[in-house]
Amino acid sequence: MSLGYRIAGYEFSPTEVRDLLVAWLALGVAFAIFFAGGGPQTAALVGLPLVILLVVSLLTAGVAFLLHEVAHKVVAVRYDQIAEFRADYSMLFLAIMSALLGFIFAAPGAVHHQGYLTEKQHGHIAIAGPVTNLILAAVFVPVYFAGVTVGVDLLGTLGRFGIIINLFLAAFNLVPFGPLDGKTVIGWSKPVWLGTFLLSVLLTIGSVLTLGLSFRI
Repeated sequence: MSLGYRIAGYEFSPTEVRDLLVAWLALGVAFAIFFAGGGPQTAALVGLPLVILLVVSLLTAGVAFLLHEVAHKVVAVRYDQIAEFRADYSMLFLAIMSALLGFIFAAPGAVHHQGYLTEKQHGHIAIAGPVTNLILAAVFVPVYFAGVTVGVDLLGTLGRFGIIINLFLAAFNLVPFGPLDGKTVIGWSKPVWLGTFLLSVLLTIGSVLTLGLSFRI
């Protein structure tokens, strides 16, 4: 009998669920601090503004990271791999500390899998995360326009940050360096990597220039 959780047909162990939730919450806090400008500026936000800031962070940055990692797991399992996410608690701590200093460095953990895979399958698993972020960015587009249309700054802010953060994560993770997804994707298919990377970078730059990074509630 399984001691884990079955979600949408996929098995998640109690440890994996815990790590996913901890990573989601820690990144939510880190990005909330970052959105506020870090340090004393964050401390000045009390009550409802701080709660709203955290909720926006959890629904944008937190969800972006969470579903990025889950996408890696889903594709790995489809290739008959034993795959689980493990949080890197030291890096989560670093994310919060860096946010307090006014910048953000987030590497919440990774999906570890075992079993035989071809180079193509490795590439599919790697690119699943960035592609998920591109899809999520598209999902936040109508949220942003709904906020602009009805004149609700909070909804517009949620959509704006959802778009920008997901596009940035897609572009950043496709950099072909170290443990990032780009190195594995480029090892499988240079044309696929180049097309996806350039699209992500151009959309990220365009979204920042067009939408801006100010936080309004």
